Amino acid sequence: MRTPRLSRQVELLTRLYDMKQKQLLHASQQGDSLRYRVLEAEARAISDAMKLQR
Repeated sequence: MRTPRLSRQVELLTRLYDMKQKQLLHASQQGDSLRYRVLEAEARAISDAMKLQR
């Protein structure tokens, strides 16, 4: 069973990941490959953190 603190952390990470995905979409539409790669790395780090929380 998850603790309330852990649930809040997962919720926060999920929101951060969703926001990062929106930023990725925007960067891909602008053709800014460096920005896209940075955002992609950040999204991957958030995803990895979410996996560790589960």
